[in-house]
Amino acid sequence: MSERKKTNIILFSGDYDKAMAAFIIANGAAAYDHDVTIFATFWGLNTFRRDEQVTVKKGFIEKMFGKMMPRGANKLPLSKMQFAGMGPKMIKDVIKKHNAMPLPDLIEMAKEQEINLVACTMTMDLLGLQEAELIEGLEYAGVAAYLAEAEDGAVNLFI
Repeated sequence: MSERKKTNIILFSGDYDKAMAAFIIANGAAAYDHDVTIFATFWGLNTFRRDEQVTVKKGFIEKMFGKMMPRGANKLPLSKMQFAGMGPKMIKDVIKKHNAMPLPDLIEMAKEQEINLVACTMTMDLLGLQEAELIEGLEYAGVAAYLAEAEDGAVNLFI
C-alpha cells in the first residue's frame, strides 16, 4: 500500500479568480486521494473572512485594515478586468451560466473533502484579524506548521 501524496497550497492572493483556482486545484487533488492543505496568508486570509461584520475589540490600525479588506470570499476583487466593480459580477454571471461552482461553494466542498484549511496566525496578528472574524472549520498555525507539511509535499503551489 503506497503512502498518500500531499498537495500544499499557499494562498497569498486575495483575488477571486486566484482563490478560485486554488480551491479548484485543492478539490481536484483531494478527489485524487491527496492529503491537501491550503495555507492562507496575507491577502489570502480575506477568503476566510466571514461575510457579516463581527464586533471584536481592535486598535485603530487593525480597524482600518478591517475596513479596507474585503469581507469574505464573495467580495474578493478580480486580479484583472475589475471594470469599476463590474468585473466580479460579470465573472460570477459566467460561472452561473456554465453551471460552475462559485468560490463559496468550492470552499464548502473543500471542507466536505476534509481539506486542511489553515489560517496563518502571524499574518492574522499583523492584519489585526481574530478567529471570530473568520469562517468555521479552520485550523490556525504559523509558518513552521506549513513548512512541516510542505517538506513532504508531492505538489507545493504558491497562489
